[in-house]
Amino acid sequence: MSARWWRRLLVWDRNPTHTHAEPWRIVLSGDSSSPVVDTATTATGPEALRTAVDATLTEFFASRRAVVDTVGGGYPAAVADLEAFVLRGGKRMRPAFAWTAWLGAGGESTGERADAVLRACSALELVQACALIHDDIIDSSSTRRGFPTVHVDFAGRHRDAGWSGSSEHFGESAAILVGDLALCWADDLLRESGIDADSARRVQPVWSAMRTEVLGGQLLDIEAEAGIDESVAAAMRVNRYKTAAYTVERPLHLGAALADADDELIAAYRSFGADIGIAFQLRDDLLGVFGDPEVTGKPSGDDITEGKRTVLIASALHQADLARPDHAATIRAGLGTDLDAAGVAEIRSILVELGAVDAVERQIDELGTRALATLDNSSIEPVAAAHLRAMATAAIRRQY
Repeated sequence: MSARWWRRLLVWDRNPTHTHAEPWRIVLSGDSSSPVVDTATTATGPEALRTAVDATLTEFFASRRAVVDTVGGGYPAAVADLEAFVLRGGKRMRPAFAWTAWLGAGGESTGERADAVLRACSALELVQACALIHDDIIDSSSTRRGFPTVHVDFAGRHRDAGWSGSSEHFGESAAILVGDLALCWADDLLRESGIDADSARRVQPVWSAMRTEVLGGQLLDIEAEAGIDESVAAAMRVNRYKTAAYTVERPLHLGAALADADDELIAAYRSFGADIGIAFQLRDDLLGVFGDPEVTGKPSGDDITEGKRTVLIASALHQADLARPDHAATIRAGLGTDLDAAGVAEIRSILVELGAVDAVERQIDELGTRALATLDNSSIEPVAAAHLRAMATAAIRRQY
């Protein structure tokens, strides 16, 4: 891969004659003679960022190849699997929020500092890879983005080769280590991104808090699945820390910290990010029960068979315990079991009948409205604010 290619990065088109729906373009950093590739619409903007982030990640994996090959054995193949997992699909939402926050707080769109910030933002995808790989083990998920999950893939390799021991245990053990490697390498990519010492000092507590929160949120999720606390408040706390914090709020905070934003702007970013992040997860909860496998890349009704105690399920159980104990019993008996299509359909019908689906939709609307009001009343650079609005709408209006 040429240096010219990987140094492509996303910048704002600040031409005031363009509408707020047209903020994206691609340039080659450090090369003023390079032609601008004008993407012109927000629909292609995320694709431009994905290209830039993927190029950065590809370069990073290449930089680790020598030491991985030195270790030998099955390590190079496992790392190749990790690279394929990271680069296969994904919306690159976290780097997009961080990059947009950097620009919205006055960060430069081109030059060496911008290159370094893009690399720092790209490190978020390795945190995401760790979270997904480990989450799939915890949830016993079989597919991710339409492909076998990492632990299932490793187990299949063990089984096909006729190796000793349990294929399932081997698969989970290998996937845990690969997920750990992704998290370690996220730290490496951030540290080696090229951001200056002052930026690194500002970012470090944000990065540390993000990692601590997502692991805490994962533990809360495990406790919820064990039935320790079935309340809506407990489910919302899981959403806040397992998903919202590291998906939207902390990436925005990270971008703002890189740009040395003031406390008021950081507070606006975090408030907006928390609301949109929770709304995003609430939408994900609905998709986890009613989503089309062709769209979600996971089996239909997966959250039910995995026993997820989401806000949707918690809301339904609260209503059922008050008025329909039979429905509550059906939901509890079905969660975390290998239900057939009819069993999943029955629970879906109950969730609708109890009003839980409508209640979650209302929460999504309320959170989205509040987040956009925060955006409108902030000092975020107008074009960046317009793009954050578009990103927020896309995140919470995904279809079944």
